[in-house]
Amino acid sequence: MSLFFDIGQGAGLAGSTGVRPFLPPLLAGALARGDLGLNFDGTDWAFLESPGFLLAILVLAILSYVAERSGANRRAVAVASAAVAVILGALLFAGSLAEGGNSALPGLVAGAACALLAYVAIGGLLDRVAKRLDEGAARLLTVYADLTALLLAGISIALPPVAFLALAAFVLLLVKGRREKGRKYAGLRILR
Repeated sequence: MSLFFDIGQGAGLAGSTGVRPFLPPLLAGALARGDLGLNFDGTDWAFLESPGFLLAILVLAILSYVAERSGANRRAVAVASAAVAVILGALLFAGSLAEGGNSALPGLVAGAACALLAYVAIGGLLDRVAKRLDEGAARLLTVYADLTALLLAGISIALPPVAFLALAAFVLLLVKGRREKGRKYAGLRILR
């Protein structure tokens, strides 16, 4: 049963990094430092809770937020964010498996896949919603995504099986988004 929980925790942490890449590893690392819910000590993944790694993630987060707010090339920022999400998702999934005494290698592959799934599903949702909002309201979407990522990471650590529901939700969002993209939006017609 422990492997099931380790997979759930890893999938949830990886998926949460796909939603937004920086807060989940910071939360996981901080909790692991205090041995609260997870602990990477004694594994090859102990660096995930090291102060140097957490500081590097914090610096990357600040740089990312500055780039998003500065009006930098949105495409370049999105590609960099996706790459960081996939890498961090792979590391966190592998660390979760190693913490349970399992081989970490499958976690690298599965973590990258979970992070990419979440990134594409949530990114598509945020793009669709942003088109319907004014610029000020659309900027708040990143705050909501950060809170969602943090909440999913926390739940994945405390209740690992719940993460499987999040993965199912990501798949549903992706499928629904593809369907909506395929058909034209008729809009609201006002009769006078």
